[in-house]
Amino acid sequence: MSTTSEMAVTTRALRVVRGGNTVLHDLDISVPAGQITGLLGPSGCGKSTLMRSIVGVQVVRSGSVEVLGRPAGSAPLRSEVGYVTQQPSVYGDLTVAENLRFFARVLGVDAGEVERCVQQVDLAAEQDRVVEHLSGGQRARVSLAVALLGSPGLLVLDEPTVGLDPVLRRDLWALFDTLAHRDGVTLLVSSHVMDEAVHCDRLLLMRDGRIIADDTLEGILQRTGASDVEDAFLRLVEGAE
Repeated sequence: MSTTSEMAVTTRALRVVRGGNTVLHDLDISVPAGQITGLLGPSGCGKSTLMRSIVGVQVVRSGSVEVLGRPAGSAPLRSEVGYVTQQPSVYGDLTVAENLRFFARVLGVDAGEVERCVQQVDLAAEQDRVVEHLSGGQRARVSLAVALLGSPGLLVLDEPTVGLDPVLRRDLWALFDTLAHRDGVTLLVSSHVMDEAVHCDRLLLMRDGRIIADDTLEGILQRTGASDVEDAFLRLVEGAE
């Protein structure tokens, strides 16, 4: 189990350019191990690009990304980093259990992991159903179950709660809390919903490819004098203009 004094992810002067436009502007960030770090900002601000850079599937122009002590994208990290994209990344014509068994074979993890991960995301009753017949929220949980195979040390979750009903959102955040604070997993969770800041140990507030705040929720509120994170975000933006 990692200690919270360690950093699971570190970027230095990370720059990403696409189509001649700079998407990430020389980012220096650190994500503490064994905590939930929220990456919050409006749609299109670069959150997904930053996450893809951390996972190692994004071409970067310059700078460095280190994940669990190795360069992002290194082969040994394939079993150490779980990644959930905004769109469910599982096969719609397979059942829940068939999807997990397939990905377990790809990852080379024990078949017994399938049942554990299905239970973790509360899909045991649905494991024999074909994924394309599930609700959007259930499909999102299948993707999360796949990411949990092999007990990775880092989970990178891109908008995992978008479009989910309040009960399921609550249950997922409870699972994230257990993974981080009981099991020592590091979670980097993106969202454009500012209210989700209350679930995070640390926050990265992002706008236009830049980090405008890197602190705890309490620290950001104290710094800005705001009553909530949305108000704090607006004050930070106005102060930078």
